[in-house]
Amino acid sequence: MKDIILNFNDKISKRPVFGFFSKTTDPAFIECMGHAGLDFVILDMEHGPNNLLNLSNLIRASQLVNILPVVRIKEGDNNLISNVLDLGAGGVQIPHIKTKKDITTARQYSKFFPEGSRGMCRFVRAADYSATDQYEYFKNSNKTINIIQIEGKEGLENIDEIIDYGGFDILFIGPYDLSQSLGIPGKVDDPPVENAMKKITAKCAEKNITVGTFCDNTESAKKWINAGVRYISYSVDVGIFYAASKKIADELKKL
Repeated sequence: MKDIILNFNDKISKRPVFGFFSKTTDPAFIECMGHAGLDFVILDMEHGPNNLLNLSNLIRASQLVNILPVVRIKEGDNNLISNVLDLGAGGVQIPHIKTKKDITTARQYSKFFPEGSRGMCRFVRAADYSATDQYEYFKNSNKTINIIQIEGKEGLENIDEIIDYGGFDILFIGPYDLSQSLGIPGKVDDPPVENAMKKITAKCAEKNITVGTFCDNTESAKKWINAGVRYISYSVDVGIFYAASKKIADELKKL
């Protein structure tokens, strides 16, 4: 995993990186993403059906095709942070960050001393079930990537404090939840949402902080790349599969 993380960091220092949100339980989908040339996958435990048992196989598939496995945990379940890292996740994405205290809590669960106080165990998949030297494992584990999600009015109101506080690697803006918190659910292209996202992105640029967001289409991806976003999550695997299936089905019915 160390090499995959280093490779990911090298890529994102040079260009935007791209991945899908994933709600599949099938590792074959993850392998396809890697073979297609994606840089990462976000294995979604907040809105997806996966549990820790089948998550381990999705992480294995990610490693097989050399893409970064990021796991989005459920809101408020900080124990999941160390759980998914024990399985070998290369990054953890924490939803609904509102204050710098939330960042502190996430860091405590995701990093070993001196950066945090994550529970120590070397008999886990991430340490090759103890085959890896424990001191090397504990050191390398602190290189995993922390991604915080800002997606509500409170997080938006505290954005200066959050940015100045730091303690994370990527700040991810969740446009759909942000639109809901601003009273216009789903209208992610409306001015209040776009302006808030551009404000966050500009503030992060001043501090050299990497920004990510979710895009439904390539036009939206291009817009946010031009605005300075470098971690682009494009749609969701099951939605992409549906859209491709629907297009083929419609074309076949015309034959």
